[in-house]
Amino acid sequence: MVLIVIVVTFYLSYVGYSYYNTALEERFYHPHYGWFKSSGIYGQGLGILGTFLIFFGVTIYIARKRYNFMVKYLRLKYLLEFHIFLCVLGPVLILFHTAFKFGGIVSIAFWSMVVVVLSGVVGRYIYIQIPRTIEGRELSLNEVKGMKTDLATILNEKFNLSEAIISMILSLTNNETSNNTKLTVGSLRRLLRKNNIPKSERATILKMVKKEKSLSGKIARLQTMQKLLKYWHVLHMPFALIMLVIVIIHIIVTVSLGYKWIF
Repeated sequence: MVLIVIVVTFYLSYVGYSYYNTALEERFYHPHYGWFKSSGIYGQGLGILGTFLIFFGVTIYIARKRYNFMVKYLRLKYLLEFHIFLCVLGPVLILFHTAFKFGGIVSIAFWSMVVVVLSGVVGRYIYIQIPRTIEGRELSLNEVKGMKTDLATILNEKFNLSEAIISMILSLTNNETSNNTKLTVGSLRRLLRKNNIPKSERATILKMVKKEKSLSGKIARLQTMQKLLKYWHVLHMPFALIMLVIVIIHIIVTVSLGYKWIF
């Protein structure tokens, strides 16, 4: 999806380079002014398509998350990626719709949109730090702790590792930093090789250790991420509403002035 956004951005830049690179006061004389200007068929078309992508991305995500729309067919974690994709591609199209000319009340909507996009990227990072079910439901702290396995017993019974090695592995998975037991995944791999652990078993142990280490990290920062997500909404939602209101006003004014694209 990132590749699609990059390709579209490159294509739009290439197609309209001569126009966008022309000084604002000279664009009227550009041979394709009627095509690339914000009210032109091409320019206005980008604005309409970009606005549609944003509204569709927001609407379908909210409908699924809050009202369980098509809950059997739309997994929330995949829909979030699609929502982000549309809400990044849409603003790119709108950017070219403006022909890089900002002014008046529309500039407020544009910069609000920029803040929404940037905060959305940050919000996605926070979101994926919180463990969830395959359907996208947020797991509680007790549920996450319940996902941890009795690693010490498994390592002892299945792989017959010594207590010293098991103790060092547990210190790694619990993110402990004691100088006596400090261990990294790389040094663990070398340690297992030194103790003649078969290659297939080494791979299994390292996979288990990495999983447990990741889970321990998520448990440690779960409550922090949950708080950050609440604070994130304070920034994301108001700017999204500001953008929405101004875009609606912009559309009403545009239509009232007779700019109706191809209709």
